[in-house]
Amino acid sequence: MTVPRRLEVLRAIVEDYVHSREPVGSKALVERHQLGVSAATIRNDMAALEEDGLIIAPHTSAGRIPTEQGYRYFVDQIDAVRPLSGAERRAIQQMLEGTNDLDEVLERTVRLLAQLTNQVAVLQVPQFSNATVRHIELVGLGAGQVLTVLITNTGKVDQRVVLVPPETTDDSLASLKAAFLAATSGQRLENIGELAAVACDHLPQSLRAPGKILAAALGTLGDNSVIDRIILAGTANLARSTGDFPLTITPVLEALEEQVVLLRLFSEMEQDARGITVQIGRENPYGGLAETSVVATGYGPGASAKVGVLGPTRMDYPTSMAAVRAVARYLSRILAD
Repeated sequence: MTVPRRLEVLRAIVEDYVHSREPVGSKALVERHQLGVSAATIRNDMAALEEDGLIIAPHTSAGRIPTEQGYRYFVDQIDAVRPLSGAERRAIQQMLEGTNDLDEVLERTVRLLAQLTNQVAVLQVPQFSNATVRHIELVGLGAGQVLTVLITNTGKVDQRVVLVPPETTDDSLASLKAAFLAATSGQRLENIGELAAVACDHLPQSLRAPGKILAAALGTLGDNSVIDRIILAGTANLARSTGDFPLTITPVLEALEEQVVLLRLFSEMEQDARGITVQIGRENPYGGLAETSVVATGYGPGASAKVGVLGPTRMDYPTSMAAVRAVARYLSRILAD
């Protein structure tokens, strides 16, 4: 058996199994793929692939399915990540444009990636350790409630509702906003709480009580802006793939809930020459993900954060790799702007 034909037979088995979820036989391969050889020859090729551990018979039938080793061989033989179609690129552009809110862009990104791949989309929110304060807004909501808004130079917007003494007026909030902006504008987020607290020491006595409360709230918002976190979308796609998890899907769902697991996984993944990472089955170091595959790549400043998809090993790898890379590149351009 020639190596090129061996790869073609394996590719055909992978493609058919990914789309049908049914074991693939030699007759089906001859009918659906232009392999240029007889069914008998294909059966011999399949026997050799099985001997090499690349395919396996799930039960006593003529059909075969890829093994983890087979998926790995298939992925490694993909010379280059194919580009997305024009329609897919336009969908990405339309979905991600139209907002200057970084959080909204990231939320749209994971929703779009889940739609393109029918997998769980996973995005690591980039750490902007050098981000600075661009604007602060304090909006009175009545009954002592104040909407505290922090906007960074990266476009990230964080907000929370804080309770202050009910006698705090809109004029008082305007004075506090001016004092906080004077003390923190252009300063790094990690210092905003301390700088706002120092500013309170120079306020009139009547403003110090609400000022200290709001300064603490700004400090919390600043801390939240530099904490590693994960955004997910498309978890429901796993419900349509329960047949790919022979025992239970629970360990996968539990791993998705543990953000620490996903953050560690992403931090340990290294991109290959194609600018992307694919980890298949037990290549994932965390037991709960042993029946899944993860496709990811870096994005943003220095490509330090990662975005990708997670799903069963029976995954459409070429499509997932193309979508992940295209979305990451587009997202990087948005962040650079």
